[in-house]
Amino acid sequence: MSDDLSPEALLARATKARGDVFPEWRLVAHTIPRTYDLIGRAGSYLHQYHGEAESGGKLSAQMRELIATPALCAKIDMRHAPNHVRRMYRLGMTNRIILEGATAFATVSGWSTLTFVSLAIEQANSADYVFGSLPAGGEPKTLAPFPELAMGHRRARPGNDSDLDTPEWRYGATVDAEMARRCAALVDHCLAADGAEDALLGPGPRALIVIAALCARGEVDLAARQMRRAYDYGMTRRQVLEAISSALPMSGMTTAQIGLQAMQQADLQGTRRKAQDTRKPKKRRK
Repeated sequence: MSDDLSPEALLARATKARGDVFPEWRLVAHTIPRTYDLIGRAGSYLHQYHGEAESGGKLSAQMRELIATPALCAKIDMRHAPNHVRRMYRLGMTNRIILEGATAFATVSGWSTLTFVSLAIEQANSADYVFGSLPAGGEPKTLAPFPELAMGHRRARPGNDSDLDTPEWRYGATVDAEMARRCAALVDHCLAADGAEDALLGPGPRALIVIAALCARGEVDLAARQMRRAYDYGMTRRQVLEAISSALPMSGMTTAQIGLQAMQQADLQGTRRKAQDTRKPKKRRK
């Protein structure tokens, strides 16, 4: 990237990378250009506006948008969210895949997030929304493939996949069994724990979305647990960290620190679990 910090150069680079620039950023670029430059450099990498995601092992731009858009909607940022929907359309993403990702995020942020994503889709298709461009022909009807669609459908390590099969929820079931049953059914469906045949996103990529949402909420322990689940479905540490980073522009750098703490905790849990799996059984005394 160029080192030219003139406001005109900064705005031109941002427009080239994103396709447009919201007018409120112009004051920032003219008043504190160095800050705007660093925001642009970080944001461009986090959301892959320059195509860095093409290299192997990185999350695709599509997967990053499946995290960024519901993260915006969880903040009720209905100015920027439709712009991200339009970017997903230009990447060949359908409403079905957008809403599948939103349901995973909403298990953490609340079901209103799903409705705001639906509203962002409506606004993105409205002529009254002026930021970003729709692809020729409008919203895609056929989903263009991206790498994560083929990932994380099968669990490498056996285990109970219900996200609410925890001591806390088992206790809750003793108080109101029907509440626990219905909540478990909904969450397990949204995270594809039931192995839904018609799901486009498998449990592994959905776990990445949930991890980002949990880190934005400051939930270290819950995020670590979800990370172990993601690893069991074949997702990598690099993918986990990049999923977390996709939510940073909406939730701040603290999200990254919380995510890294959770990753360290998940690594420690994995080491302990591996030691238990490989431990030889003791010989019985005669």
